[in-house]
Amino acid sequence: MLDRVQFQAEIDRLVASHSLHGSESLCKLLKYLARQALEHPGVPVKEYQIATEVFGRQADFDPQLDSMVRVQAGRLRAKLAEYYNTEGASDPFIVELPKGSYAVAFHDRTNLFGEVGNHSEAKGFARGVENGRPKQLLISLLSVALLAAVVAIGWLLLQRKDQAIRASDPAAVAPAPFRIFWKGFATGQGEPWVIFSNAAFVGRPDTGMRYYNAAKDGQAPILDHYTGVGEVLAIHNLDLVFGALHQSIRVKRGSLFSLDDAENDDLIFIGSPSENLTLLEIPSTKEFVFQRISEGVRAGNMEIVNVHPQDGESAKFLATPSHVPLTEDYAVVALVRGINPQHSELILAGTTTLGTQAAVEYVTRENYLSDLLQRLKVSKPSELKPFEAVIQVKVAKGVPVESSLVALRTSN
Repeated sequence: MLDRVQFQAEIDRLVASHSLHGSESLCKLLKYLARQALEHPGVPVKEYQIATEVFGRQADFDPQLDSMVRVQAGRLRAKLAEYYNTEGASDPFIVELPKGSYAVAFHDRTNLFGEVGNHSEAKGFARGVENGRPKQLLISLLSVALLAAVVAIGWLLLQRKDQAIRASDPAAVAPAPFRIFWKGFATGQGEPWVIFSNAAFVGRPDTGMRYYNAAKDGQAPILDHYTGVGEVLAIHNLDLVFGALHQSIRVKRGSLFSLDDAENDDLIFIGSPSENLTLLEIPSTKEFVFQRISEGVRAGNMEIVNVHPQDGESAKFLATPSHVPLTEDYAVVALVRGINPQHSELILAGTTTLGTQAAVEYVTRENYLSDLLQRLKVSKPSELKPFEAVIQVKVAKGVPVESSLVALRTSN
């Protein structure tokens, strides 16, 4: 039997979660569907009903012509899966929106997975089970070193076909800050390239991998087809934003980048120059520069150097030491002119993969992006000029949970 108090408490946790933070339309949809489940149990919720009562569509709304509701439902399913595999992994209950339905279901986690034990439970939910139980929409991690296979990026991008984002109403899924900040990238002659980092490794995934060191590894075979967890989730976020803007992105790993790309297209770089090595070959940041520490107890770690510190600013920005759990990172968010001044480069890079994820979230979440545009004094696309910024990222249990702007430079 549905426990109304426990169900509502779980809905409140979801709405307040990091996964749904900043997604006002998804929170609104979730609360509406939850209310329908409580007040009208067993009564199907219609797509037309959601469109008119939740998203304010007119009475002539036609679900056959406008897939907005299906898109939003798909996004909500993805966010629920994300929540229950991160911050909600220990919640005693699970809220599910089964595919093909708009009736939310409420499960006792013990009853749902009771026979397989806690460890298998987490894996079972991530993997998905048959007969309508929750199905995981996020990628699985490929190593304890926080590396993820590049193939997962393609998997995430394929979800667009199911979500049909292009056919949705831009007013519902593309708030003004997105249209202002991303207009240059979304309205160019060609689709922008997203260049993600894929550092050189030696070894094998099954026996252990580490960064390639020319002094030690000589002619050892190099693996350059892995990237970080943050980069994978970052591309997923970018894909959703560009879908909402009715535009596509093209994705390429850094080792395959060519100068022709820099000459002819707008570029979005994901990952720092330590792993996205192509950033060393083209115009990059000048005020906030990535540098590897060469000596001392932090030797080998990356830091961001503040070339011209202003009053109250740190001269260097450095993440939590690598021998303890990561609780803080720093990232650069920068818009610069490309080799061809007619094109732009957006650099989104942390000193760790989680900082990189946070950098992309900073420009793909409405609340963060609104704050950035306000700090830049930008209210329309034509006012957006090159800038460089550093954000401080708070991390909890391997998830970026809060970001704040700590340094900003603008140029004409």
